[in-house]
Amino acid sequence: MTTPDDRPAVASRPALPAGVIRLMTIRGARSLGQGALVAAFALYLHTLGWRAAGIGATLSAALLVGALLTLTVGPLSDRIGGRRRFLLVYEALQIGAALLAISTTQPAALVLAAIVGGFGRGANGSAGPFGPLEQAWLALLLPAAQRGRVYSWNTAIGFFGMALGALGAGAVGWFAPHAGAAPYRWLFGLSLLGSLVSLTVLARMREPARPARADTPVGSRAEQIEYTEQRAENRRLLKLVLVNSFNGLGIGMIGPLIAYWFLLKFAHGPGSIGPAIAASFAVGAAGSLLAGALVRRHGLIRAVVWMRLAGLLLMLAIPFSPWFGLAAVLYALRAGMNQGTAGVRQALVAGLTRDHRRGLAASLQNVSIQIPRAIGPLIAGLLLHAGMLTAPFVLAAIFQGAYLLLYAHFFRDFASSGAD
Repeated sequence: MTTPDDRPAVASRPALPAGVIRLMTIRGARSLGQGALVAAFALYLHTLGWRAAGIGATLSAALLVGALLTLTVGPLSDRIGGRRRFLLVYEALQIGAALLAISTTQPAALVLAAIVGGFGRGANGSAGPFGPLEQAWLALLLPAAQRGRVYSWNTAIGFFGMALGALGAGAVGWFAPHAGAAPYRWLFGLSLLGSLVSLTVLARMREPARPARADTPVGSRAEQIEYTEQRAENRRLLKLVLVNSFNGLGIGMIGPLIAYWFLLKFAHGPGSIGPAIAASFAVGAAGSLLAGALVRRHGLIRAVVWMRLAGLLLMLAIPFSPWFGLAAVLYALRAGMNQGTAGVRQALVAGLTRDHRRGLAASLQNVSIQIPRAIGPLIAGLLLHAGMLTAPFVLAAIFQGAYLLLYAHFFRDFASSGAD
């Protein structure tokens, strides 16, 4: 007779730390409002009478300010510590921006709210320019072998939440198709609610202590090793900045204005655009899970390159679609391939440096995408204003093709990393 002690042990993955689960909860709460405003913010401004160039310039300004904040906050958190306190400040700013957008339709106030709140740009549930702090916090809570899988789950949660939020934006078109701009304003309430939940959860969290760094005597061998390691990390970070600049240019040409492009191309409103954007986020979540599985089998770099190449080809087909439904399907599939790799790419960045420089690394990851991305909506807005509806997709494909070639070349040594 077999007793429980005689049964063979079944290997199981360790349970996630409570801090990881709470950070994922925060991401899910934030993502609802972000998804709604990705689908509806540009349409809201259009309904208020804004032109394409003004919409694009507003989104570009929001992205640029976010990038500058990222460049400041990440390294600062490495030096003075307290990532939690920075995130609390972020949530307070988000609450203020949402309240401002709910209370007025004045253009200057909406521009300010968009810049502070990042409305319409989408951050997959992360803390926008403060997102690198969350990435560094997660990396501190997780062993390297778990990061590829958990970062992919974290990304998937953000996409699922954004999908639900985009469906909420679609409800504006379903229930109030002729009510003008007024129904859009309740969508800012989703952003407000998400920040209130996030603030509450963060207030109850405690940031883990970072590993102490030993002082290295001047002129010692330890100092020479430290210098050599830091130089190697700097080279990797410079490569990251270069490759991400192409990625950011490609993303900025399409993502922030895709809802507006659907409106111009097919004359559809939020009732159909919202579900289309929601489908892209849902497929992006599935893509995140697929990417995590591919990393375990084929390594991080191959997973990213294969999926992003498929996404590039799908993106090129979108502007040539004669029907809204087909274009929406192609965009959703493209999102699954492109956005689905976000988590595993963050896992790579977490491994480029040691812990005391992860805030810097994650900030460079974000800012090297966000600054070029900030240029994209301005250029795309001008092209759309001129009636050139295909050109943004062609330019985006060129930039993202260059990104893929450089990514595969620069980080080929990480081809087998991320397995767990």
